[in-house]
Amino acid sequence: MSIYTPVIKGSVLLSVRSYVTWKVAKVRIVREKAHLKVIQTGDPIDVLWFRLSKLSNDPPQFVANIDSGKMLVMINRSDYWQCAFIVVKDGFENVKKRGMEEFRQSITQLVPFTKERVREFKNWEQVKLLSVSIDHLKKWYRPGVLCIGDAAHAMSPMGGVGINLAIQDAVAAANILVPAFERGIPTVEDLEKVQKRREFPTKVTQKFQTFLQDRVIIPYLRSQKPPRVPLPLKLFNFTILNSLQGVSPGME
Repeated sequence: MSIYTPVIKGSVLLSVRSYVTWKVAKVRIVREKAHLKVIQTGDPIDVLWFRLSKLSNDPPQFVANIDSGKMLVMINRSDYWQCAFIVVKDGFENVKKRGMEEFRQSITQLVPFTKERVREFKNWEQVKLLSVSIDHLKKWYRPGVLCIGDAAHAMSPMGGVGINLAIQDAVAAANILVPAFERGIPTVEDLEKVQKRREFPTKVTQKFQTFLQDRVIIPYLRSQKPPRVPLPLKLFNFTILNSLQGVSPGME
């Protein structure tokens, strides 16, 4: 989920978000080696990550569906669909026990136009497990180390807002640290300024994601019943959340 790019001048290490799942291990290593305390803010879920081919008559944009205790999100990648089948934590083993055919039927039930394409699955090696959690570091920095993006605050993929926060973290870090590098080597106080500037929009976003995940998605996946969307969630549209992330005070 994160990649790491060392700053050319000095010893500060910045961690910047990317959608490369094998990088998750590096997030854990940096946190552990730097002795940075992690605060878990939401129950984790698992995402089964796979591809399906795309045809010219498919819907042009993002596809998502919820039915019978199952959730599927499909992201248009031009020549294929990147798919995310959401299950409760450690639910992949149960999916595999029920068999590939039932998994194919679940996908078709949610998105009927995939009926023929689910036959592209030959084995479970084509389905990758992505563990998703919502957490954040109590302190984003130590002398010589600064975490931003997923390394500082792991986000749920819901709403697709994590990459926005990570980019805004990077902008704020650059605005604070470039002048510090011009003076010499950034101090711990400089690193602290980055966290103070970015912590508020991060926590607000995580609180909303935690509410949605813990109060709506996870109970629905476990109950197998039609979801009841709470009134606050109906009123609090994702566009409002995105607007909150885009405000300049956290970046300037």
